[in-house]
Amino acid sequence: MILALACALVAAVGYGLGTVLQAAGARRAAVAEHLDVMLMARLARQLSYLGGLALDAVAFIAALVALRTLPLFVVQAAVAASIGVTALTAVRVFGFRLRAPDKLAIGALIFGLGLLCVSARGQRAAHLTPFAGRLLLLGVVVVAAGGVVAARRRDSHAGVALAACAGLGFAGTAIAGRAVHLPTPAWHVVGQPAAIALVLYGACGMLMFASALQRGSITGTSAMMFAVQTIVPAIVGLIALGDRTRPRFELIAVIGFGLTLGASLFLARYTEAVETVAHEPAAPRS
Repeated sequence: MILALACALVAAVGYGLGTVLQAAGARRAAVAEHLDVMLMARLARQLSYLGGLALDAVAFIAALVALRTLPLFVVQAAVAASIGVTALTAVRVFGFRLRAPDKLAIGALIFGLGLLCVSARGQRAAHLTPFAGRLLLLGVVVVAAGGVVAARRRDSHAGVALAACAGLGFAGTAIAGRAVHLPTPAWHVVGQPAAIALVLYGACGMLMFASALQRGSITGTSAMMFAVQTIVPAIVGLIALGDRTRPRFELIAVIGFGLTLGASLFLARYTEAVETVAHEPAAPRS
C-alpha cells in the first residue's frame, strides 16, 4: 500500500505541473465556436502543451497504479491536491506571496492528505456486473453530449460548463481505472467495458478541458473540473465498488477528504498567475 500512496502523490505533482504547461499551450491556439475535435491536433504543435501532456501521462499511470489498491476517495483527493501544486508553482515562478490564509490552506491540504493516508485501507474494487459495465460505457455518450451542448454556449459560463463536463470525463476515467481487472492473459483486458470506457472518458476529458481553458479563467475551470472529478468518483466508489476506510476511521477519512478538497479549491485562485503570464490573445477561427 505504501507504493500506491507514493503513486497517488506523484499523480498530484504531475497533474499540478501539467496544468501550468497545458494552459500556456491552449491559450496560443485559435478558439473555435464549437467543440472542435481538431483542437488537439493544433495543440500538438505547442511544445508547452506537449510537455504538459507528458507530465499528465506520468501522473495518469501513477494514478492507475494507486487505484489498483486504494479507494477512489483517496486517489481522487490526492489528484485534487494538484491544484495546490499548480498554485505553489505560480508562487515560485512568478514571485507571488502567500498570505496567512493561503499558508493555512496549504497546511490544511497537507494535513488532509495525511488523514486520508492514515484512514486508507488497501483493497481491490468489486467486480462490475455486465449491466454496470454497459452503464459505464453509456455514460461516455452522456458526457460527450453534455460537452457538445456546453461548447455551443455563448455566455460567460461556457468555460465552467465545459470544465464540469471535463470533470465528469476524468471522473469516468478514474471509476473505470478502479473497476478494470487484469485477466490472464493480460491482453484480454482490451475487451473489458471498463477498459474501453477508460480510454473514451479520458479522450472526452482532455478535449473538453482544453476547450474550457480557452473560454474561461484557469482558476474557475480547474476548480470546477477537480471538484467534479473528485466528488463523483468518491461517491460511486463507496456505493458501487465497495470502497471502505480502515475500521473506525470513517470520520477521519471524511475530515481528510473535506480538508483536502476545500483547501485545493481555495488555492485554485493562484492559477490566475499562470493565466496572466501565459495568456496570449488568439484570433477566433472562422
